[in-house]
Amino acid sequence: MTHTEVKQHPSLYLEVCCQNEKPRLPLHTSIALFLLSYCDCKSFRVFLVFTNPATSQSLKSQIPESLDVSDIQLKDLPHLVRGCRLPAVLDETGMLCRAGLAVVLRHIINKTLEADPSRNDVLALLGFKKTCLKACAEVSKWTRLCEIGIPSAVEEHLKNSANQYQQQLPLSILTLERRLAEPVKVHNDDKIRRQKLQEQRRNEKKSSPAGQGNPDSESEPGQSAQVSEGLELRTALAKLSVDSVPTSTTRENSEIRKVKTTDLPPLEHVFAEGLYFTLTDVVLLPCIYQYLCSLQAHAAKALHQLPHLLRWYSRVQEVPGVLKAAEACGMSLSVPQVPTSSLQVSSAEDEPTSLLEEEEGQEMTTEPPFVGGPRPTMTKLKENGIEAVFTPHPCPDWTLPWDSLPGAINPTEGKMSNIRAVRKRQQLNNLVATVTELARPGYTVVDFCSGTGHVGIVLAHTLPDCQVILIENKEESLVRAQSRSAELGLKNIGFIQANLDYFTGPFHIGVALHACGVATDMVMEHCIQAGAAFVISPCCYGFIQNAIKFTFPKSKRFQETLAYKEHMILCRFADQTAVQLPPERRLIGKQCMGLVDLDRSWAAETHGYSVQVMTMEPESCSPKNNMLVGRPVQKNGLGVDASQLEAPVHN
Repeated sequence: MTHTEVKQHPSLYLEVCCQNEKPRLPLHTSIALFLLSYCDCKSFRVFLVFTNPATSQSLKSQIPESLDVSDIQLKDLPHLVRGCRLPAVLDETGMLCRAGLAVVLRHIINKTLEADPSRNDVLALLGFKKTCLKACAEVSKWTRLCEIGIPSAVEEHLKNSANQYQQQLPLSILTLERRLAEPVKVHNDDKIRRQKLQEQRRNEKKSSPAGQGNPDSESEPGQSAQVSEGLELRTALAKLSVDSVPTSTTRENSEIRKVKTTDLPPLEHVFAEGLYFTLTDVVLLPCIYQYLCSLQAHAAKALHQLPHLLRWYSRVQEVPGVLKAAEACGMSLSVPQVPTSSLQVSSAEDEPTSLLEEEEGQEMTTEPPFVGGPRPTMTKLKENGIEAVFTPHPCPDWTLPWDSLPGAINPTEGKMSNIRAVRKRQQLNNLVATVTELARPGYTVVDFCSGTGHVGIVLAHTLPDCQVILIENKEESLVRAQSRSAELGLKNIGFIQANLDYFTGPFHIGVALHACGVATDMVMEHCIQAGAAFVISPCCYGFIQNAIKFTFPKSKRFQETLAYKEHMILCRFADQTAVQLPPERRLIGKQCMGLVDLDRSWAAETHGYSVQVMTMEPESCSPKNNMLVGRPVQKNGLGVDASQLEAPVHN
């Protein structure tokens, strides 16, 4: 393949791991290959990434022959890709990298549809409103379970299953089993449920005469369930435009139309997200396949707890194209033979709490909402010597030369109102001034939650001797940022579409403008792990809540003074800073903002940081006008003496 031909296709990088000194495809690689095969997608040049001198020769049976696949060593990866967890896709320009399982899979689907818009079966994978696995794992428990929880649990099971007796099923697998047992809620399900009721009644009428006086008539409800299940499966497969499974067009009779919605029969899961085969099923199939293969002799003992999962596993194989795609990836799908008598759901008392229930239970069992304002909490803190402290702004009048800057840098380019554009410029003045003070030639600056690139593009233009990376999980925003950057001809900029956790590269300064809720805490954590300075403007304090990685309050002094619910009161009232509110109320909101960020700053200081909480100038630039500036006071992870970050580099 010539260099010109390579440039025509984006590059997909998939990890190869090593087990017992032999190369092995980890699950996220197998999942990506399965989707490529199912979509018959030829829009990528695929690279298998090795950490040792091994090659893909021994893996050929697991790699679809239709793909253009090459081997590459980890050390030879492009710079942007090397800073991300795989899988990752690098676009034709070499400046936009998409990383993480869900992001990469959705991109494969989009590229398939670009090449062939008639692929309705591929479009259906994105689900209702094209949102399947779109929410990041930090926000969506379901995405976290499917994208991270189940693949990780199966990987762990595969590592340990060979040298230990079969233990309890992984909690994430049991969580999926419980989800598959729940009734389905889908768009326009009322119509489908009425069709189901009509088929059930029609079946009862047909079987009633034969069933009278028949001692075997107790089996009839099972037959009715099979009929209704057939309706759901027909509805599901019809979504994929399967000619051999036509959609039912029979209208319900008037008696059925009069039945209350609450009295209609529930719909059962056909696939993971409900009735329809989606990207979630694509993710789960290689995982469950590997898990079932590993059980071997212990299958009957383990699988009696998973009747719904086995039924799902069987139904997935009925989807046109699945068996062919699986075979191309070396997966010989078959339904485990388990005695029907052993396929029974355990009682609720016998089952462990699922992951989703565990997290939801934490929210449901919290104490009743705190009634009243924030003053008791603020008084309690003050009595313990804790008050909001704001550091004076070091350069309140500093401004970028907006009139002389290229048009693509100006926030008005984003088609916002004039008033909002003025405020955005003022916000950028604050962040750029602070980052410029910290920066040195050769530094890497990361703009987290970058949106359409207002901060990162200004920084790349202002700091030509620095490398700037924009990280954003919304594809539309990042593509727009890349377009603006291309218009400016910037060469010191890169773009990564990923959740924060998928970026692992080194950097010197992290910046974020209005990082919502715990996103601020995620950015701070990322900077602390990298030993990098940070400049962050928090936002949406009311969205702060205990997450996987964080519990609030964060600092020891706040934890010793406030309970979780009291801290949440501060967060809730920290959002009471809108300009239309009375001045006294806004003042209390500002104090609450200061206290929440003081807690954050004290938590960062335990990691060897000096942190200042200051107000952006002018204060009117945003109701959320706090800015956290953190400097590591010890040598950071990059080998840089971080104390030198104090000296300014601009006049």
